Amino acid sequence: MELLINLSVNGLATGMLIFLLASGLTLIFGLMSVLNFAHGGLFAWGAFSGIWFYGITGSFFIGILGAILTGAALGFVTERLIIRPVYGNHVQQILITLGFMLVLTEMLKVVWGPNQIAARVPTYLAGSWEFGDVLIIKYRLFIIIVGFLVFGIFQYILKRTKIGLIVRAGVINKDMVQALGINIKRVFLLVFMTGSALAALGGVLFAPYSGVIYAEMGMEFAILAFIVVVIGGMGSFPGSLLAAILVGLIGSYMAYYVPVLSLAVNMILMAIVLIFRPQGLFTAKG
Repeated sequence: MELLINLSVNGLATGMLIFLLASGLTLIFGLMSVLNFAHGGLFAWGAFSGIWFYGITGSFFIGILGAILTGAALGFVTERLIIRPVYGNHVQQILITLGFMLVLTEMLKVVWGPNQIAARVPTYLAGSWEFGDVLIIKYRLFIIIVGFLVFGIFQYILKRTKIGLIVRAGVINKDMVQALGINIKRVFLLVFMTGSALAALGGVLFAPYSGVIYAEMGMEFAILAFIVVVIGGMGSFPGSLLAAILVGLIGSYMAYYVPVLSLAVNMILMAIVLIFRPQGLFTAKG
């Protein structure tokens, strides 16, 4: 039982990091129908910029704020210069965002160098609590709390606020929203910047969790994020949360009990979902 609790906490923490990245993809695809393969690059930029701000200020929370602002700024540039010319064409979106992903990765090396950078857990989040044989690492619990908090905030915004109503209406019928006098392009830009900021938040939280950051980390996590979006249902925010938790937990259990399958289990899970429920666990309305 103690081992199961420890593995579950580790899996939940990993799942929440994936959720923060996948939730941005979900928002962007759900409203804008944009396949943004550069999203992982924003995750990596969030990690590097956040750790840089953390290093020069000594405050991890300033580092988090710096990463979020960096992600939002890069999201603004990406939507205006990269995404806007290819709206409605998924093939072009895939090609241009994959290319931009490579550009973002190389730019990280230009700014911070090609080597790995160490990232330490802040002192007040270091260490763990022991309850008998159960070991709860403080920083992983912090990640889990942040993940659920982000989910709750965005669920409230999407379900209970005017901007949430506009976003959900835009998912159903963009032309009607535009006809009502709402600037749908401005809504698209806001959603894209928000999704990019969520990716950057996931990146800066991942850095101390991993202990090191590197330029290619964006591509690795982007693959996991797309798996989560497919499993959860394209455009479904609750679906992304559930799928991320499943991916995190199963990955944690497999890494301990069946290590040989730990890399393949996510693909297997996605294949099973696609066979029996091609639309994902939830629909965009879920």
